[in-house]
Amino acid sequence: MHVQEWLETVPAVAVYALVGLVIGLESLGIPLPGEIILVSSALLASQHGEIDPVVLGASATAGAIIGDSIGYAIGRKGGRPLLAWLGDKFPRHFSEGHIATAERSFEKWGMWAVFFGRFVALLRIFAGPLAGVLRMPYWKFAIANVLGGILWAGGTTAVIYYVGIVAESWLKRFSWLGLVAAVLVGLTSMLVLKRKAKKAQPVAAAE
Repeated sequence: MHVQEWLETVPAVAVYALVGLVIGLESLGIPLPGEIILVSSALLASQHGEIDPVVLGASATAGAIIGDSIGYAIGRKGGRPLLAWLGDKFPRHFSEGHIATAERSFEKWGMWAVFFGRFVALLRIFAGPLAGVLRMPYWKFAIANVLGGILWAGGTTAVIYYVGIVAESWLKRFSWLGLVAAVLVGLTSMLVLKRKAKKAQPVAAAE
């Protein structure tokens, strides 16, 4: 809620730029709250006509695809020493255990790890750099990157935006009961999608 309140104080163009930048940096390999910024912005778009949900979704998608592509290039050039450096700088996110789990996911699922990694916080940070470190063929990475970016960024924006529209309409008609029902529908949809994505990870990740 604090993020959304802060976003209300900045112009629409700044919201588009911020969403694209934060998601791009997260996809590049820097642990930032990209999903929180995207969800908050989509909810804000449903409440204020100044923010265009189509432009917002396009900004998020562009940030996701470009960030992952840069991360791939950095990972391909930096190799495993890059992962060691990231482990020193961000031990919470790039610990040896997390890297090993992500690496097993890539070895088993290949380009699908990049695609489904969009919906899993840990893999969303690792996807680009690790694909480069493991020398995944770029054409495979590009296909998974583009499709995953469109589905995650664009899909999340659309779902949250329309949930916000429905919630506001129900709030006017049925008070808080409509709001609670609409939010539950949206959260359930996101949780089901994330659960399916996590099932795509290898059994080693669960261990």
